Amino acid sequence: MSSAVDTVAPQPGSTPAGALPRSPGSEFTPLLRAVKERGLLGRRTGWYARTIVTNALGLAAVVTGMALVGGSWWVLVLAPVLAVLSARTAFIGHDAGHAQISENRATNRRIGLIHGNLLLGMSYAWWNDKHNRHHANPNHIDKDPDVAADILVLTSGQAATRTGLRGWLTRHQAWLFFPLTLLEGIALKVSGLRYLRRQTGRARLVEGALLAAHAAGYVTLLLATLPLAHAIVFTAIHQALFGLHLGMAFAPNHKGMEMPDPDGEKWGHLRRQVLTSRNVRGGVLTDWFLGGLNYQIEHHLFPGMPRPHLRLAQPMVRAHCRDLGIPYAETSLVDSYRQGLRHLHAVGEPLRADLTPTPRA
Repeated sequence: MSSAVDTVAPQPGSTPAGALPRSPGSEFTPLLRAVKERGLLGRRTGWYARTIVTNALGLAAVVTGMALVGGSWWVLVLAPVLAVLSARTAFIGHDAGHAQISENRATNRRIGLIHGNLLLGMSYAWWNDKHNRHHANPNHIDKDPDVAADILVLTSGQAATRTGLRGWLTRHQAWLFFPLTLLEGIALKVSGLRYLRRQTGRARLVEGALLAAHAAGYVTLLLATLPLAHAIVFTAIHQALFGLHLGMAFAPNHKGMEMPDPDGEKWGHLRRQVLTSRNVRGGVLTDWFLGGLNYQIEHHLFPGMPRPHLRLAQPMVRAHCRDLGIPYAETSLVDSYRQGLRHLHAVGEPLRADLTPTPRA
């Protein structure tokens, strides 16, 4: 699989301009020290406050629009807008889960519960548990829940056991990937509910109450402002495009990148995060559309780093990787999708080959 990778082997005894000096210890330590010295791990409370308020105003505007034009089919124009704002809401919840917003753990949790459970109907605790396990061991077949065999599979070993409907899905998973993301918004809600059913105590009650409040509020909003037919179509468009947006934001990050061998060499933090992640080039619009996840390498190295600081850390990380001779993967948004889909297609190839008729002698 081809990829746009910045890999420059260092010359003996030299340090490229902008790179960090080598350290006899951890490869990550000098980079972490430099990032701390620049204050890039410090919180950006004002930036996040503006982001949260802007998003809340956008959601309020959509609700107002639904009340004003709900009797007309023109109200469906607001469904894609709500999908985009729902993705913004999810990005805020994601950042809260990584403690990027506040130094106070309780504050981050409240923000996460509001944006996850109350506004999206998605369990914040479930997402945090799953996502933090992913961050600890990205692309590790035994430890990363994001690469566990499910609707899609990411390794030939997983594909080899697929039969029936699942086998058909694997054979065609590259073509089905984006259509399947239309269901991602619903799937996230269902997974959260399943997780909460296994939990006990006050946290479960709080999360459950907020999820119930979301469901009641969402249904009430739709039925109070839209005729039933409009409400059904509006919901379908909103949830489908919300799932597609999230799928487009998460798809470029790891699919088709290195997958650590469970029985092979143990990587340190720097290599474990860099070699399994892919960045997406772009400007302000890309940063906005992908919620900062286009700086996936920097985000994985420093999950607590506030979103607006990721682009500032990128030149330091790139130079450090160049100095160590570690591949730093970065490509365009379209090519990131191409690489991920090519990987999914390759994984399903053995199952497609099994169906190829053997030519007669």
